[in-house]
Amino acid sequence: MPAQKKTEQFYLISVLIKALDVLEILKSEDAPMTLEAIQRRTDIAKTTIFRVLKTLVHRGYVTQSVDRHYRHVARPKKLCFGFGAQSAEMPFSEAVTESLREAATALGIDLLVLDNCYHAETALQNAEAFIRERVDLIIEFQVDQGAAPVIAHKIQRAKIPLIAVDIPHSYATYFGVDNYRAGREAGEVLAEFAISRWNGKMDWMIGLDLAAGGGMVQSRTTGAFEGVRVRLPHYPVESFVRIDGRGMRETSYEVILEFLKRHPKDRHILIAAHNDTSALGAVAAVREQGRERHVAIAGQDCLEEMMIEMQRPGSPAIASISHEVEQYGPRLIDIGLALLRGETVPPYNYVEPRAIKADRTWMQSTVSPSVDLRSVA
Repeated sequence: MPAQKKTEQFYLISVLIKALDVLEILKSEDAPMTLEAIQRRTDIAKTTIFRVLKTLVHRGYVTQSVDRHYRHVARPKKLCFGFGAQSAEMPFSEAVTESLREAATALGIDLLVLDNCYHAETALQNAEAFIRERVDLIIEFQVDQGAAPVIAHKIQRAKIPLIAVDIPHSYATYFGVDNYRAGREAGEVLAEFAISRWNGKMDWMIGLDLAAGGGMVQSRTTGAFEGVRVRLPHYPVESFVRIDGRGMRETSYEVILEFLKRHPKDRHILIAAHNDTSALGAVAAVREQGRERHVAIAGQDCLEEMMIEMQRPGSPAIASISHEVEQYGPRLIDIGLALLRGETVPPYNYVEPRAIKADRTWMQSTVSPSVDLRSVA
């Protein structure tokens, strides 16, 4: 072989050549083809053809039918997903948005992000904007269960697939945390704290709730109560109190401050907050009253600010439940693509919660999978 030809071949990318071979076969055939039929026309391994086809489908150069036939698209259309973000002012929402942006960019998918601003009417307007833009799929992250069926109905009538993040919506595929299980993780950690630090004493178990989220979201508090009851079964139902903190720092600060003022002599108060934003509001109220030794708080989401607070000596913040936010983007994109391909997708798709604790010296092995904060700080 002449030296010049060898040099030219050195710069060729073998997998790209194979991808172009597959694309050219589909183009010349101009009819649906199975993977096996394509393989018979080439000497390419079946697994390589499969991955090439999936990539071409993702990028819009090829379509895949329900019966697994592939066809060349004359004018490829780049996919566009709409994402209604919970709120740019909520750190967990921002972390989800960043994870989703990275995952979409990696697969060449356009992502139209609109901020729901933690407000039902804004979320509805954003859903209507996604419909007008004719996005291929909508990912909805909004907290108002009352607005959910209205939003979902509009999207369903537009025949656009819908994924609901953390808050269930009609017609939608759910992705997020198992709220009951995440709450129970928090409750178990709080109960172990009371057993080890307060000799099993408890005056109050407070669930800092999110009433607007509806029953499934409020099961996070239900799980926290159950986690405590299992370990501290002798306390009456009157000791368990739900207070609506709306998942917001200021509201949670106000309601916990009021509660502490009404119960100045109580020394053993457990608080399971709906999220870390709410937990940090509770921490501020406890600190203002000088009640750090009398209160233990567990949050959800493992926000950076909460991780820092948990390392602070004497902080009432003892734990947070990780929802593995880095998984949100890749898994949402995978679920979205599967829906667009017509594949069967489970109606509920969960992340695995993990308890992250400030100090393991008082913890027992009975608490389910957890991580010592000192090992991740």
